[in-house]
Amino acid sequence: MLFYLKSTRSMQIIPVSGSQTKKEFLNVTHFIYKNDKNWICPLDQDVEKTFDPGKNPFFKHGECTRWILKNDSGQTIGRVAAFINQKKAYHYERPTGGMGFFECIDDQEAAFLLFDTAQSWLKEKGMLAMDGPINFGENDTFWGLLVEGFTPPSYGMNYNPAYYQAFFENYGFVTSYQQITNHLAVRNPFPERFTKIATWVSNKPGYTFEHFSKKNADKYVKDLMEIYNDGWKDFENFVPIRKETLQESFKQMETIMDEKLIWFAYLNGEPASFVVIIPDANQMIKDFKGKLGIIEKLKFVYRRWKGVNRMRAIVMGTKTAYQKHGLESALFIKLKEYVLPMEQYDELELSWVGDFNDKMLSIHEATGATFGKRHLTLRKLFS
Repeated sequence: MLFYLKSTRSMQIIPVSGSQTKKEFLNVTHFIYKNDKNWICPLDQDVEKTFDPGKNPFFKHGECTRWILKNDSGQTIGRVAAFINQKKAYHYERPTGGMGFFECIDDQEAAFLLFDTAQSWLKEKGMLAMDGPINFGENDTFWGLLVEGFTPPSYGMNYNPAYYQAFFENYGFVTSYQQITNHLAVRNPFPERFTKIATWVSNKPGYTFEHFSKKNADKYVKDLMEIYNDGWKDFENFVPIRKETLQESFKQMETIMDEKLIWFAYLNGEPASFVVIIPDANQMIKDFKGKLGIIEKLKFVYRRWKGVNRMRAIVMGTKTAYQKHGLESALFIKLKEYVLPMEQYDELELSWVGDFNDKMLSIHEATGATFGKRHLTLRKLFS
């Protein structure tokens, strides 16, 4: 298979197959971002979980591979991964795979070689298009091309140099949708209308509100799955979320989770709405350089105890039948009742919402949130 090893202008594509190439796949980012003060290195273990069949449930219905790119002097100058999610690939007009974890020096020929490599592998697997840059997993992490809002990223959010956009567009990628992230100043009062609606909903008979509890994690995972799969079912190419995927996500969040930042709304005991918020772990790991050894773990524990000043809303959802009931407003009020007395948090990042989701964007606007970042999910059709 020629696409596994090819060269141009003395550049060489090498598949990741052992400890050395895994290390180079991770460490190339330090070379690319060495002069970027806004970049925060994701934890190596978080990246590696994506490629571990024992830790990533998506391997049960998919496959992936990855490569590094070296120049003529042996310096690693780029990387890319390609993957197929069998549950989603055939929901589109053309069978569509994915590419992600793309990193590259400012060299279009090098970038195109990485894109070609991912495309060739996907073509051989029967794909006729690829989305990118995306994740071999849920879309709350490692997803999208940052094109606006080049500020320090929150935990799990993609960050990249501005010059990547030209690489994707010049190669023939076309935007499928925009991902909008908004920022909410926690200490500012909500708009008057928002507060009135929230107060009215909170006091209505039959409505109850609960925060997540690790002791009853199975119940809340089940409730979240029920709400999410109902609330998102009408969106194009929707694939229901699986219980095991949610369980793995909550397991990964456990070390940074604050139970009282995850809220559920019920109507006469029926799960109706939820919001999942976590403290921004990037503020705890910003100088770790991807590592999590003994020293880093001690620093992490201390910073977790000391607290951070930013939160990230990972996902929200409301059942279709209750989407005009103002439940989201009430959940934000419950959150604020807990957060404000702490005098710790300054900002809530609402990330991210697709530009096709008018209802959720309207909720962001109603809270008084302001624009923060814009990512793109792009697609390349194969000729």
